[in-house]
Formats: sequence, structure tokens, C-alpha cells
Amino acid sequence: MKVIIASDHAGYALKERLKTVFQNVMEFEDGGTFSEESVDYPDFAHPLSEKVAKQEFPFGILICGTGNGMAMCANKHRDIRAGLCWNADIARLVRQHNNANILVMPARFIPEETAVEIMHAFFETDFEGGRHQRRIDKINI
Repeated sequence: MKVIIASDHAGYALKERLKTVFQNVMEFEDGGTFSEESVDYPDFAHPLSEKVAKQEFPFGILICGTGNGMAMCANKHRDIRAGLCWNADIARLVRQHNNANILVMPARFIPEETAVEIMHAFFETDFEGGRHQRRIDKINI
């Protein structure tokens, strides 16, 4: 599976580590940033979200300090369901119930091992459909 991943400066180190951990499981297109130099998170969240919305990638991963800025930007895009996850249970639920297509993580608030668990949970969980699809159909305006 090929996934697009991006971060701001606060998420850079975690992004690079996760790419290494999962390099044998998935292929990554790196949407930046490429250092810990201060940048603006929307400059990375919007291009990634557009690519996922256009179905150039089935999933995206966004990482910033709290995850909130990235999630807010991503969810402005039609057909994007970005879920901010701080543990594996939330990651499973955003896939099962919300059919999330972008995983967002808060680099400053989770340890690396938790981020690895979150990614496993997110990518190993399928959407349940059923009553959840009816709700998802009401998201776009």
C-alpha cells in the first residue's frame, strides 16, 4: 500500500521514525516538511488532503504538535475524514465507525511506541459500514 505522509516541524522527527518502522509494510510519499525548521502546518495539510480527496492515495497521515491544526485543515476538504488519534482504541474506532482516510497524530503528546500502535490499529482495521455509512453520507455539505 502506498500512503502519503506529511508533518510540520513539530511532527518531523516522529514522521521520519514512522517511515523507518513501517518501510517494509507500506510505501510512503513524503509530503514534507523535511526538517525541524519552523513551518506553517496548512502548507502541508492541504496538499496531502487534496491528494487523498482525489483518490491519488487511499490514506494519508498528518503529524503536528497537537494534531489539531492538521485535522482542522484536512477536514475542510470534501470527502476527507481526518481522525485525530492519541491511542490505538481511537484509531480503530475512527476506521470502524467514521471510515477515516487520514490519520492525524499529536507528536508532542504521544510517545513513539504509541504512535506505532496507532498506525497498526488504523491500517489493520476495516470500516464496518451499515449504520455508519448513513452517517458518513451526511458529512459533506
